[in-house]
Amino acid sequence: QWLRAMESVGLPKIFYPETTDVYNRKNMPKVVYCIHALSLYLYKQGIAPQIQDLLGKVAFTEEEISNMRSELEKYGIQMPTFSKIGGILANELSVDEATLHAAVFAINEAVDKGEAAVTIGTLRNPNAMLRNTGEELAQDYQDTLSRAKASKELQASGRVRNLQTLPDVALSTQEVAVRQVNQAISAQNEAALLVGLKVLALGLLGVQEANSHWYLEHFTSYCQVQAQVSKVVKWWMHAITAINSAIRHGVAAETIEELMNSEAQLPIVYQTAANLYQTELFSLQIQGAKAGLGHEELSVAVEMLSAVAVLNEVLDTKDPQAVTEQLSDSPLGFSNMDHGNLHRYTDTLISLRADSLSHGLEFLTWNDVQKTIDTVNLQVHEEHERIIAISEINEALSSGYPNQTLSALLLPTAKLQGVNPATAKHYHDVLQNTNSGDESAVLWLNQIQEGIHTANQDEEEALTSVADINREVATGDSQTTLQALQSPLPGLRGVLSECADTYQTQLGQRQDLNSVWVKHKIKGGYDYYYNLESREGTWEEPEDFTHNSTQLSREEIQSVVGGVTAEYNREQLWLTNEALVTQLQARVRGYLVRRAHTQRLDFLRQQEPHVVRLQASWKGYKQRKIYKDRMNVLQSNVGTVVKLQSFVKMWRAKSKYSQRLQYFKDHEKDIVKIQAFLKANKARDDYRILTGAQDPPLSVVRKFVHLLEQSSLDLLEEQEVTWLREKVVTKIRSNQQMEKDLNLMDIKIGLLVKNRITLQDVVSHSKKLTVKKSKEELAAGDRQGIKALSKDKRKKLEAYQHLFYLLQTNPSYLAKLIFQMPQNKSTKFMDTVIFTLYNYASNQREEYLLLKLFKTALEEEIKSKVDQIQDIVTGNPTVIKMVVSFNRGARGHNTLRQLLAPVVKEIIEDKDLGINTNPVEVYKAWVNQLETNTGEASKLPYEVTPDQAMSHEEVRAKLESSSRALRTATDKVLNSIVSSLDNIPYGMRYIAKVLKNSLHEKFPDATEDELLKIVGNLLYYRYMNPAIVAPDGFDIIDMSAGGQLHSDQRRNLGSVAKMLQHAAANKLFEGENAHMTPMNNYISQTYQNFRVFFQAACDVPEPEEKFNVDEYSDMVTLCKPVIYISIDEIINTHSLVLEHLEAISPDHNDLLHELLQDLGDMPDVEALLGTTDTPTPSPCFLHPHTASYTLTQTKKLIMDVIKIQPGDTLPETLETPASGLQEREHAKVVELRAVQDAQAPEGLKSSQAVLEDRQLPLEQKKRKILRNLRTLEQAGLVTAGNKYQDLINDISKDIRYQRRYRQRRKAELVKLQQTLMSPTKRTPRKKWKHQSLKYTAARLHEKGVILEIEGLQSNQLKNVMFDISPSEEVGDFEVKAKFMGVEMEKVQLHFQDLLQLQYDGVAVMKMFDKAKVNVNLLIFLLNKKFYGK
Repeated sequence: QWLRAMESVGLPKIFYPETTDVYNRKNMPKVVYCIHALSLYLYKQGIAPQIQDLLGKVAFTEEEISNMRSELEKYGIQMPTFSKIGGILANELSVDEATLHAAVFAINEAVDKGEAAVTIGTLRNPNAMLRNTGEELAQDYQDTLSRAKASKELQASGRVRNLQTLPDVALSTQEVAVRQVNQAISAQNEAALLVGLKVLALGLLGVQEANSHWYLEHFTSYCQVQAQVSKVVKWWMHAITAINSAIRHGVAAETIEELMNSEAQLPIVYQTAANLYQTELFSLQIQGAKAGLGHEELSVAVEMLSAVAVLNEVLDTKDPQAVTEQLSDSPLGFSNMDHGNLHRYTDTLISLRADSLSHGLEFLTWNDVQKTIDTVNLQVHEEHERIIAISEINEALSSGYPNQTLSALLLPTAKLQGVNPATAKHYHDVLQNTNSGDESAVLWLNQIQEGIHTANQDEEEALTSVADINREVATGDSQTTLQALQSPLPGLRGVLSECADTYQTQLGQRQDLNSVWVKHKIKGGYDYYYNLESREGTWEEPEDFTHNSTQLSREEIQSVVGGVTAEYNREQLWLTNEALVTQLQARVRGYLVRRAHTQRLDFLRQQEPHVVRLQASWKGYKQRKIYKDRMNVLQSNVGTVVKLQSFVKMWRAKSKYSQRLQYFKDHEKDIVKIQAFLKANKARDDYRILTGAQDPPLSVVRKFVHLLEQSSLDLLEEQEVTWLREKVVTKIRSNQQMEKDLNLMDIKIGLLVKNRITLQDVVSHSKKLTVKKSKEELAAGDRQGIKALSKDKRKKLEAYQHLFYLLQTNPSYLAKLIFQMPQNKSTKFMDTVIFTLYNYASNQREEYLLLKLFKTALEEEIKSKVDQIQDIVTGNPTVIKMVVSFNRGARGHNTLRQLLAPVVKEIIEDKDLGINTNPVEVYKAWVNQLETNTGEASKLPYEVTPDQAMSHEEVRAKLESSSRALRTATDKVLNSIVSSLDNIPYGMRYIAKVLKNSLHEKFPDATEDELLKIVGNLLYYRYMNPAIVAPDGFDIIDMSAGGQLHSDQRRNLGSVAKMLQHAAANKLFEGENAHMTPMNNYISQTYQNFRVFFQAACDVPEPEEKFNVDEYSDMVTLCKPVIYISIDEIINTHSLVLEHLEAISPDHNDLLHELLQDLGDMPDVEALLGTTDTPTPSPCFLHPHTASYTLTQTKKLIMDVIKIQPGDTLPETLETPASGLQEREHAKVVELRAVQDAQAPEGLKSSQAVLEDRQLPLEQKKRKILRNLRTLEQAGLVTAGNKYQDLINDISKDIRYQRRYRQRRKAELVKLQQTLMSPTKRTPRKKWKHQSLKYTAARLHEKGVILEIEGLQSNQLKNVMFDISPSEEVGDFEVKAKFMGVEMEKVQLHFQDLLQLQYDGVAVMKMFDKAKVNVNLLIFLLNKKFYGK
């Protein structure tokens, strides 16, 4: 916009800056120079005021001037001469030369007259274009101009042009005023200076008398600066002189050194191009004046040579784009450069540069580049001219006139070769035929040149080929005629030298001259007219043309040559194929003989009946005679004949069999491969049908039913798994009890330390613990369990098996029961019911069912109890707590240890690591350190706010150091967590997936980030965070006896855990943690890593896919599912189910009601066992309900039948009577199975009912199957309509599952062995009882235990009653709050937690989120009332 504006007002382009000078700030002095020129130009036009001179108004120090000069030298920028703007502008502007000349002539005449009044009048003439003239200075103008004119007359001897006096006249009015000002400054006369400044000729505005002192002071300093400038100018002149001297000396190194001298103020110089500068500047110096090169000449030359050097370097890179940019943007000033040819310039210059280097030339000069540009321009111009000539040729062809075509072809710009004006018409015809395919197409240069060449060739052939043949024929010499015929020009075919005389004879007979003109047809269909006398031709028909019909044409010559050659070839053919001709004659003669024979046969056939009769009579007689003779011989040798026949037949059979057998032996391997391939292919097809078909046929299922049989290895593995499972569950229970006892011992030791119980109590409990462990070890080897029960009690207990199987496989019952349990009993409920029923997930089946329970319970809790998505975080969901507790136990302990132990141990063992992000604590530590170092009390206040602490630089530095250490430690822990995704227990990841999906289903508007924060709350905050904060409490690290973490170590771990907690929730620091706001960016970055981790954690398969479990799993197991449960736990479970039956199963027709009704009222231990001793946990085998049992037994019977008896469908097999062979085969199978079952371990033997069913005969089994099918059909499990295909489908699924079950059993065996080898570290406590205490809130307030209750006045405290009662666990208390007799809330109080709070220095705690309690007084009260201290 600025450049266009300057163009619109008409500013000369000599002042314009380059675009890069403005946008890239490449040459800002040039931009400022342009602005000043624009201001002066607009002022002269009367459009705008002129920019005022700042001389004397702005003062620069020597340092500022030096810095500016160094910056200008650094970028090679030449400072413009601002004082010459007026003169350049005057030269560039167009003026009325005549008017200006007259005005200047008048001024000169007035000066010569010596009258000041006349002179001032001419000076003020507008045509003189002089300004700032004042009448009071008229005499001074007269004197100054007189002296100036006299001086110029002496210098120029009267040859100075009038126009050149214009600047002198313009300056004379100001010189007087300037001289007056300079005199006043030299004399330090303020009054004289003020008078001089007010002279109108200077054009100064705003001159004030009050500032005369400042004017004098500033002008004085300016004069001093000018003196310095004069010194710089001297240095500059010296540098220019040194450069000229170095150039004359001829040493490139010296020249480049002088050119790079900053005092010379030259553009940027490249040292690598020293020889270029020396050569070119020396040449320029020789052409110039003797005084040498001036500064402006050097500046222009150096700038151009530097650009040439840069261009050479760019050409060396062979980068066309860079070369193009250099040619376009550099100040090389090449002439005739067309931007459309830049790429041609670039390619040519790159090639020229390569050639010059190969010839030893170091640089391309400016002239070389300019010559290249001119050459490329000339080539491009010639190409354009040739294109125009080609277009004219195409236009001439389109016109249809051969003369125009010839004129176009003869154009010199076309540069076509071989154009003959006599062949114009043929050129025209050939070129038109070349383009005949497409009228809109045009001929290109190569096509036109090829057409000319073709036309010339046609003429040459027409002149030299056919005419020469006719001429030679006329001479009558057969050899010369033969040579003419064999010439390649006529293009004749089949010319033989043996037929030369024949060619001459026949061609001569056809030739008879009767005209001098002959018309020849040239290839392509063109006519060529040839004069036999002049031996010249033309493509246009002559005026006196008469065709010589006897003159031989090429076609006639070819015809004669072809005929003669063919006749000669035929003759030679007969001679060379004489044998073949003889054979042909023989064949003809044979044909004649056969024809005579055929005629004879025809005659005989006509007489055939008579001939046959004669022959038959004769042959009959002969055969009868031969037969009678043969019969006589055989009858006499019957025995011998029979023996011979038998030997021959035997030999033939043996030979054939031996050959076949030997063939099989030779190809035995191939036969085995083929058989194996066919069998495998058939088996694969059958298995594909078994696994892929919706209804596999019975014939296919029969082939694979043997896979369901249990081998001895299966029995051994199953026995070992059962034994290990029992041992693991027993170990878990033993460890739980031991954990409770050890925790109780910890509490007693803690109370002993606090002097709250006697040492005898601790010793007594220790003895009890030792005795109890010894008894358990003794009882472990003598367990009877269910086997110790009587028959009636055993039936009662077996009824529980059906109940437990239903509760185990239907998770909705236990899920609802979980939410019916009080908060204080949830842990006990989990141990006694949930984990017992699922054997602590000791195998894949139990883990699968337990996960299904967790999923059902979590979905139910979210559906019924979660109103806002944040309730999962702010509340304490029961299922979440159960899942974390279960996975943080023995199952997930090793994972947490592997995941966190290395980094936690590294943080703990780092003695130099000290993370403290509390500014007040850092401040206090700093003050203490100051006092310690100085030995004097610090004047700084000890108690400060965080903001006051942060105001100290030392505190901020320490906090910054702590922040860096915190980020490093946090990164280590985060990397360990993220890289250990596969080590996190599958149960935790699956519950995280269920949690995310359930929340998304209930809150569809929730964003992905909100859902992932909830997942992070589960996976990190609840599962991992406590283990980081207290690694010793979660056994993440090994601690020595009595050892504990230092407070600094705990603070380091706590800081890392807090940082990760904020990152997992994407919670930024603010409010009280405002000093941590610099960490917010790190929090956001870490959250992105956590986000990817949480998304990947939720990407897990469903349990059915993970554990390979489905509804058919229990049907193919070798032994029944077992749980290990004590009689007390059976009774407790029964009690809980009865107590909450309506809540967990409101439908009275439900199967659970039926089972509980069969069990009756809840028995006690004595009634169930008949003894008062509490039995140890024993295995309890779970049974499915009757319908499933009947279905399973029916399938087993069907498998026995279909293995023996064939049939396409099950009804057909059952209805077909069994044969005796099938009964015997079945009896063998039954006998073998009985032997195997007798050898099976006790727990894996089949039941008596199963044995009885399997020992039935085949027909009785079939009848029982039919009865069971009718029963199952009534239950709706099968239908006869599809021929009981559902049962066949179930059996096929059992076959498929059997392999997966064996694999799963092997994996479980390894897992159980590993579990037994790894130590478990959690153990149990003993119950105790004590009377409860009741206090009003007012009484506790008087004692100082309760400080206040939010929302209640002091006079209302008497209405609040607190009931403190000990729980079943030693050291645990239950506190109930009642308001006016109504129970409001209750809370669990752990004495150990109170001691920890006291140890940590926490004086006040909250109960019920409302009551503030003094911790020390509460501990005193509990010790006094419950421990007697």
